[in-house]
Amino acid sequence: MTQKDSAATSLQGLRKWREAVPNDRMAHVVKDLLRTIQRAMQIRLAEHSVSIGQWAFLRILWEREGITQRELSELAGVSEPTTYSALMAMEKAGFITRQKLAGNMRNLSVCLTPKGRALKANLVPLAEQVNAVAVNGLSTQEVAALRRTMLHMIANLEADESASGSPEGA
Repeated sequence: MTQKDSAATSLQGLRKWREAVPNDRMAHVVKDLLRTIQRAMQIRLAEHSVSIGQWAFLRILWEREGITQRELSELAGVSEPTTYSALMAMEKAGFITRQKLAGNMRNLSVCLTPKGRALKANLVPLAEQVNAVAVNGLSTQEVAALRRTMLHMIANLEADESASGSPEGA
């Protein structure tokens, strides 16, 4: 089964679920949207031998190269073992190098290679294409309202987490 066939099968499952539970909770709708966007992006990234997990790190490194693995983990919002695995694959693919920091032999600085830097010109347009497909048929005002609404929801949930005293990620 190809990646596109697998994606089509998964999409059919999500569609059946949405039809069976048309007024599902917001969290499920957002999760389904995220999964659908990630699938669309992964299909495009695969043509460049980049995984969706690597995409998250590349986006950060294009803006903040030379940071430590720990900082990269925090910015990506993933665990350090997940970051380590992704970086190993990215290093093997020739996208990054990891160098020990002067004066601190435990921390490694993550730097893009010319190959990793060059990916930006090919991959960013793919993300823009996925976004354009996702908002197709929505007005500029509707897209802006959706963005405001989602950011407001994020702020509400962050405030709730802070008020509850819950540690992040618990």
